[in-house]
Amino acid sequence: MPLPAESHDTVVAATRHWLTEAVIGLNLCPFAKAVHVKGQIRYAVSDAVDMEAVLTDLEAELQTLIATDAEAIDTTLLILPRALGDFFDFNDCLFFADRLIKLLRLEGIVQIASFHPAYQFEGSEPDAIENYTNRAPYPILHLLREDSIERAVQAVPDAEDIYERNQATLRRIGLAGWNALMKR
Repeated sequence: MPLPAESHDTVVAATRHWLTEAVIGLNLCPFAKAVHVKGQIRYAVSDAVDMEAVLTDLEAELQTLIATDAEAIDTTLLILPRALGDFFDFNDCLFFADRLIKLLRLEGIVQIASFHPAYQFEGSEPDAIENYTNRAPYPILHLLREDSIERAVQAVPDAEDIYERNQATLRRIGLAGWNALMKR
């Protein structure tokens, strides 16, 4: 069953809040601040209510990203406020999203990072604070240019340790800290 419709402005505002307060504010992604400050993030809100429509919107956004200069759009957040509310359905969609990237011959050019309100790493408990590194207000497919990732990783010392630092940060602030951050 699709989620209730929210205005695109409301969806983008909630996503920007999450990005600025959690992703940038907690430094969960040290690469996010630069593209945010430069206005190079595209916030694409999908009206899709099922996986087929999500994949159609994903294809359009992949085409837009690769057809646009990185100085204008370096990365895209495809936000899915009405689709894939169930995390397992969302995970299933990721399989097809990866197949779409292969079909479009974008392997090595674009990759997808995933965020979801109920994100759960394999082997973790549903309420484990570590899951919050990938929790967002809506299901999101984050389209990343691989050459941008490569440049960013080279610029950040110990980039391979980001995951562990993020988990330590979230354990330090705990669920109460996360909830307070999201209410600001």
